[in-house]
Amino acid sequence: MAKELLNVKGLRVSVEGREILHGVDLRVNSGEIHVLMGPNGAGKSTFGNALMGNPAYEVTGGEVVFKGEDLLSQSVNKRAAEGLFMSFQNPLEVPGITLESFIRTAREQRTGERIRLWDFRKELRRTLEVLQMDEEYASRDLNVGFSGGEKKKAEILQLLMLAPSLAILDETDSGLDVDAVRTVSRGIEEFRKNRDAALLIITHSTLILSSLAVDKVHVIVDGRIAAEGDAGLVEEINRDGFARFER
Repeated sequence: MAKELLNVKGLRVSVEGREILHGVDLRVNSGEIHVLMGPNGAGKSTFGNALMGNPAYEVTGGEVVFKGEDLLSQSVNKRAAEGLFMSFQNPLEVPGITLESFIRTAREQRTGERIRLWDFRKELRRTLEVLQMDEEYASRDLNVGFSGGEKKKAEILQLLMLAPSLAILDETDSGLDVDAVRTVSRGIEEFRKNRDAALLIITHSTLILSSLAVDKVHVIVDGRIAAEGDAGLVEEINRDGFARFER
């Protein structure tokens, strides 16, 4: 029997005094792939940001249990150290800190252990090869001057190097060309080799889902879960859109 990893009950979230999520329930087990879909403005990104502890998103009700512990009482750093990871739609640029340095620091914060530079760079090179990315990429300042596709590749690189228990991918395929989508898909396939790790993919598109064995689909509309089902829901949304759920 699969082990429960995340259990969200009645989550209510407000932004600047306006409630966006109106009591969301969602459960993810270890090793599963879940998809959160919905039209623009439905509350998909709000859900992910609330789980990560973004201070702009105020949790006003409900509970979240992650790996058997109360997530909402934990700091952002603690959530990351416990194995929660989120890729963002628009990653920030950080001048003066290379991608390699950022990942190494985050890795040490995640594990609580120092890592030898030689060992780290060896693993980094191997991961870059998996993603078919040039080694020079790691020496660039984090996201500075990166194209949209390069930023998404950088986040997938971080995903593989940090090896979280639950990865939340927020609109990772949005605006990517075919080559970038392939890179992202390769990264997800590599991440999935850790059978205990789980994915929650937030999207209103279905491009990145074509090569994945999705376990459950959650459709969110106006801050509420309007429907849940298997991968067949993705096919229905591809064909008919969200009109049925919005009604």
